Amino acid sequence: MRFVSLTFAAAILTGATSSSPLAAPADGVVLAPHRAIYDLKLATTNGNRGLSGINGRILYDFSGSSCEGYELKFRQISELDSMETKDALSDLSSTTWEDGEAKKFRFSSENKIDQKTADVVAGRAERRSDAVAVALQKPAEKSFRIPAQAVFPTEHMRKIIAAARAGKKVLDLIVYDGSETGEKLYNTLTVIGQPIPAGEKQPAETAAKSAELGKLRRWPVTVSYFDRKESDRSGEQTPVYSINFELYENGVSRALRLNYPDFSISGDLTALEIRKAKPCR
Repeated sequence: MRFVSLTFAAAILTGATSSSPLAAPADGVVLAPHRAIYDLKLATTNGNRGLSGINGRILYDFSGSSCEGYELKFRQISELDSMETKDALSDLSSTTWEDGEAKKFRFSSENKIDQKTADVVAGRAERRSDAVAVALQKPAEKSFRIPAQAVFPTEHMRKIIAAARAGKKVLDLIVYDGSETGEKLYNTLTVIGQPIPAGEKQPAETAAKSAELGKLRRWPVTVSYFDRKESDRSGEQTPVYSINFELYENGVSRALRLNYPDFSISGDLTALEIRKAKPCR
């Protein structure tokens, strides 16, 4: 199992209006820096993978602004209990940076299994008029181009927030996040539920009961990720994975649910620190 790099990263890092004097981008969405911890556990399994349990934690540290760009430091450690083979410890860490105009994107990640490096990815991407140019440094040097309409993770989430504010229910986008070997491209389908007004449906997690979050509305969101190569073929498609979560206007997410073909993982928000954003010069 390799975690969504989001893209979950992709999913949790959004933000909204802040009291700091930041320069708002064209879409009007200002991302709020924050640090969050999510405790993970196995929610469901169909038995095909032989999993008896999953325990772990996500550390999610998002900083920056539309002026200096957005940086995400992400780490997920998961212990997989198996009924058929020995237990495994998965440790995925990644760092990404994306400029405020979504024209440049840098990424690096390392995935370890039982403390041994399984794969390392590093590279950068730059948006041009007719395509997005990608240059990989690891696992091997390679250059290629992807469609110009592909979006990076932060831009993806800004578009989700803007769509939610506008009352839209469905969003269909191509996403490039530097995951897998750095060559993966996803078709995504986002479904946005009815807004939950501030103060309604009190969250279960202690960290989500803060006074600041209590003043904000939130949306139930589901993002499904499809293999773009498979999507080029005809016929009905099954997502590679999907993510369910509730998204607050200030960028905090709660009630995570990571759905894979054979099992699903729940993630409870157990710690949260919302930082003040630095003003743009």
